[in-house]
Amino acid sequence: MTSPISQDEALFYLENAPSSEKDFIALMNRASEARRAFSGNTVQTCAIVNARCGNCGETCAFCAQSSIAKTKIKTYPLISAEEIFKAAEAADKEAVARFGIVTSGRSVQPGEELDNICNAIRMIRAKLKIVPCASLGVISRETMIILHEAGLERYHHNLETSESHFAEICNSRSYKLQTETVRLAKECGLSVCSGGIFGLGESNLQRLEMLNTLIDLKVDCVPVNFLNPIPGTRLENAKRLTPRECLTIIAVARLLMPSASIRVCGGREINLRDFQSWIFTAGADSMMTGGYLVTSGRSPSEDNKMIADAGLQLTR
Repeated sequence: MTSPISQDEALFYLENAPSSEKDFIALMNRASEARRAFSGNTVQTCAIVNARCGNCGETCAFCAQSSIAKTKIKTYPLISAEEIFKAAEAADKEAVARFGIVTSGRSVQPGEELDNICNAIRMIRAKLKIVPCASLGVISRETMIILHEAGLERYHHNLETSESHFAEICNSRSYKLQTETVRLAKECGLSVCSGGIFGLGESNLQRLEMLNTLIDLKVDCVPVNFLNPIPGTRLENAKRLTPRECLTIIAVARLLMPSASIRVCGGREINLRDFQSWIFTAGADSMMTGGYLVTSGRSPSEDNKMIADAGLQLTR
């Protein structure tokens, strides 16, 4: 397995590779080699269902589901276990490896809500090849255990950004609560998927800070998102990242965490544009396909073709 790069190297690439062709190509070569050492010639995809949308009391500056956002979106309560299963079934038919059940709001409540999600997880486990994951906010140890016993394999909880930048993005919860949720999931025997969104106005040092926090937390999978500025949110006028900036971030994440899955998720279409297939050269071994929470993405068939065109093999 490739050894992680140093902090100085990581910061050098973040600050120089987007503007220097020599440094950028050198970085891509190193990251691509590290990806091959981790996953060979294979790539996985994941998909999600927005199982409860909107009316969220959190103040995240990027999110259209926040109650402080002025974005016009369709809001709805938790959908049924059968509806969750149907979404998983559709993804399963496209050879998607993992399926995330995502809910808006701080948490899910024990009782009817949790029972509904657990029933969906059991149905998916019993009838499909796709692996169920969940992103349900800040939940208790007891809830984590119940989900795990129902068949949940992985818990997703993004840090969003670095600790030093977090208060600029969200002031309704603490960063400590973010990291404690990740630690709790691991303590309960769950695999953990945790990353963040780049392009929130953070510095390169803050990007490195968040990546280092993920290293310290020993997460299994790192979702790399790029801000898609949504009208009506506080960050609606944020400047988009360039394709080279995005690819540099992916590559640095890969080289800092050579034994973790680096999964490219939201915002890739609008930020990477014609360079989407370069995510594999940059070190990504997995990607989200289909729609996101309130924005559209590309169809699994389009992404599966891109993977094949890149000379890689889709795997579960």
